[in-house]
Amino acid sequence: MNLTRPQFLDNLIYLNPWRKSRLETYILQTCISAFLSALMVVAALIFLIEYVSISKMLGAKADVSGLSVIGLMLEKSPGSILVLLPFAFLFGALFAFVNLNRRSELIAMRAAGVSAWRFVMPATVMAFAFGLLTIGVLNPAASLLNDHYERVTARLDQADAPAPGQTDGAIYLRQGDGHQQIVIRAASQDDKVIGHLQGVTFWIYDIDASEVPVFRKRIDAQEATLRPGYWQLRNAQEATVAGPATAPYDVLTMPSNLDPQKAFRKYASTQSVPFWRLPGLIHQNRISGFSTALYELKLHQLLSTPLMFAAMTALGAVFSLRLMRLGGMTGLVISGISLGFVIFFVNQLFSSMGKAGVIPIFLAGWSPAILAMLAAMTLIVYTEDG
Repeated sequence: MNLTRPQFLDNLIYLNPWRKSRLETYILQTCISAFLSALMVVAALIFLIEYVSISKMLGAKADVSGLSVIGLMLEKSPGSILVLLPFAFLFGALFAFVNLNRRSELIAMRAAGVSAWRFVMPATVMAFAFGLLTIGVLNPAASLLNDHYERVTARLDQADAPAPGQTDGAIYLRQGDGHQQIVIRAASQDDKVIGHLQGVTFWIYDIDASEVPVFRKRIDAQEATLRPGYWQLRNAQEATVAGPATAPYDVLTMPSNLDPQKAFRKYASTQSVPFWRLPGLIHQNRISGFSTALYELKLHQLLSTPLMFAAMTALGAVFSLRLMRLGGMTGLVISGISLGFVIFFVNQLFSSMGKAGVIPIFLAGWSPAILAMLAAMTLIVYTEDG
């Protein structure tokens, strides 16, 4: 009986650029197994922490079942797992190359004259490719799950907290573009109709040549409803700086670039925004006059993800290259883990500095990954060439 290999396995093997080289393929398979094991450990820890956190958060606020808590945990955990993925690659590389070293396979490779660059490269390239997959697929999926988690927990929350954008019973919104800014205040909102406000005031400002807002007019309306592309006002009255208020309009329309489904939701967290929506959201917030620092930082951090994964993998490998018979392997592994935590805290420090405007957003997003890669390359050169 002839057994044929499944087509998808052939495709996976074809994706391996070293499929004709047994050495690189063997190292790649070993590293993938180690990365998956490390990922399972990290995921298990995240699941446990999130389950306890969600149980404590919702236990006193809503009558939810254990299955509901597990569902919410599965929606929130992917975002946290993606944050800790660099550690999975660091620990996976350490585990894989220490095992190769313990079985004397690494010694045989070095004795055969194989360069350290040759057996570190497959794991590094694999980590870089997984970083691209994280940006394009895993991050959008985790963002959608986190967005659903936030909406569900908002419905379950029974606390009498103010509505999004609400202060002392009033609701404030803002819209604009490069030529005009509008501040909107409403006395109340109709919970049964999306985008329906009562007692609404529009303050309209024009942006002059020096990008300074200049007050132009004010519109007061008894009711305002946000439709796709425009506001529909009822019993509205205009008043300008130069003249008296006009007679009331029964119905008045105003153009709007706000989304009726999203304008009245709370300010979107960066974890709930997928990678593919970040550029458009940054542009929309910029022309509306809102700060885009958080979203720009998130975009640059995501773009640097493949480089960070590759750097952490290379660091894990280089700290495992010392021959077992020379001793000191335990100290090197501990040093590699410590350096990984240092890079993580440096990443958090640069993020905080970028959010505060101390350093440019581009520098805050890319510096940790670049520094990690430079450190890994320096250590590999030192190990290989002395």
